[in-house]
Amino acid sequence: MMDRLRPRLDFARFDRLRSYGSEHEVKAGDVLTRAGGFERDLVVLDEAHVEVVRETSFDRPEEVYMSLGPGDFLGEVNLLSDQMAYVTVRVVAPGRIHRLSRTQFRTMMAEEVELSDTVLEALLVRREYLREVVRPVDVVGLSTSAATLALRTYAARVRLPYLWHDADSATGRALLEAAELTGDDLPAVLIGREAVRNTTPGLLAQRIGKAYRPSCRDVDLVVVGSGPAGLAAGLYGASEGLNTVVLDALGTGGQAASSSRIENYPGFPHGISGEELTRLAAIQALKFGAEMYMPCHVTRLDTTGPDPVLYLADGSRIDTKAVVVASGARYRTLPLERWADFEESGCIFYAATELEVRTCSQHPVTVVGGANSAGQAALFLAGRGSRVDLVVRGDDLSAKMSDYLVARLHDHPDITVHTNTEITGLEGDTHLREVVLTDRRTGAGEVRPTSGLFCFIGASPATEWLDGVTRDRSGFVCTDTALVELGLEPRWDDLGRGPLPFETSAPSVFAVGDTRTGSIKRVAAAMGEGASAIASVHTAIADRRGRSA
Repeated sequence: MMDRLRPRLDFARFDRLRSYGSEHEVKAGDVLTRAGGFERDLVVLDEAHVEVVRETSFDRPEEVYMSLGPGDFLGEVNLLSDQMAYVTVRVVAPGRIHRLSRTQFRTMMAEEVELSDTVLEALLVRREYLREVVRPVDVVGLSTSAATLALRTYAARVRLPYLWHDADSATGRALLEAAELTGDDLPAVLIGREAVRNTTPGLLAQRIGKAYRPSCRDVDLVVVGSGPAGLAAGLYGASEGLNTVVLDALGTGGQAASSSRIENYPGFPHGISGEELTRLAAIQALKFGAEMYMPCHVTRLDTTGPDPVLYLADGSRIDTKAVVVASGARYRTLPLERWADFEESGCIFYAATELEVRTCSQHPVTVVGGANSAGQAALFLAGRGSRVDLVVRGDDLSAKMSDYLVARLHDHPDITVHTNTEITGLEGDTHLREVVLTDRRTGAGEVRPTSGLFCFIGASPATEWLDGVTRDRSGFVCTDTALVELGLEPRWDDLGRGPLPFETSAPSVFAVGDTRTGSIKRVAAAMGEGASAIASVHTAIADRRGRSA
């Protein structure tokens, strides 16, 4: 592990790395990075020695977890995205250093392929080391709280290096007392000696640097949504020289991040979790210079002017040359009494990752849905020791599910498949204890014990903010050939062309992935659409420049 945290550069590569920066002298006691601050330079150590420190928190003493010296470089993955520093770096022996500004760092990453790979791998490994070993941030809350689950879900999406404390545990109560917090302050995030009370994903984003900040550059492309389609669009847009901003209402990954295992994505014969796949795609987008902000809610799109304009919930305005809409869809719910109550108490889930599963492993659970995501969730839960009731409204499990999943579900001893069945009731006190299953053919009811309900019954397109953009009856966005079929070509007469691939009824606004009518609901297809749309974006921008000339 230490070799990956401290990759040794030969003299030639080390000399090339520091040549991109500016030289500085430092003395013992100087602080190069302060936990909670936003220093954005990559620091290369020529002669100085430093120690990397987790600072004193409310219940933990200061700890030096790494020492670095000549030939090393500082930083972790937050350098790619202007996030808050989580540790402090102090000089313990004086000497010379080189600082690479963000611009110089980007230039090095673009020009030095082999060197940038080595640096990027170290930055990624260091973030995972912070998450798994150092964990400098504390999150405390009630495990049964929906607000806490939402916060932890966001923290997982942005790879926050935190240590979780259940407020009902002995350590949680001790931390609350040390930080002078009460139950009314939960959930709370503790960064060093600072306590952020009643923390929401939005408040946490502001503190760590993930909330939207106006760019100092002119924006060429805004991608709304960071699921597979949006990440591919952001990655290809940035890699092809467009000043690209990616916004998401929650966090990286979209619905794909809720999939515990994707086994049919090309190139991963052993499967890969949706969270890991989308995390790696996000890192690639950041590597090429995309700016990513989340949670960030887009409330309106104005297409009345020569260029699209986006308005955010916080009042911000973003002028851009093109927009790719990849806002995906929102999870559907069941119209059952007490649904909101059990959702609030953290007993109803729309994903089956480690975060959700650990709260009910070894206990009976219920999964509702008949597509691949439901089948993958059932297998994942059963693999964690739960007895699983899989509830499917249709009479044929293979109608919407891959054959390999159907076979595994039927063969698994801890999974019971209920076809032609609906959930008609939820029972429990403050926590979900039982579900009522009703056979749609006979009307017979059955009560089954459960500690959690995992809901995978589809989603509705998140497109209500798209004023002035043509949608079908279900709310999905119409693009290119669908527009032609609807007879909307006259909208394009003043451009001297028809709609480009993935272009909507609004010029220079494109739609990809689950948002688009007629899209194939597969991760690989969504990424293909996001990447392909960038060719149309280039054409639209070039067309705009031609008309302006």
